[in-house]
Amino acid sequence: MIKTIATKYVAWRRFRESVRELSRLSDRELNDLGIGRSDIATVVRQSLQG
Repeated sequence: MIKTIATKYVAWRRFRESVRELSRLSDRELNDLGIGRSDIATVVRQSLQG
């Protein structure tokens, strides 16, 4: 059970870090990547799932 909690915590931290990094980009930089500001969480979630 502790391993599961630790795994979920690590995944959550990775998600938050990625969202934070993308959120720091300007709208133009996000557009260059093909990402809208409102899509950041979805894109990160999809990329971390595989």
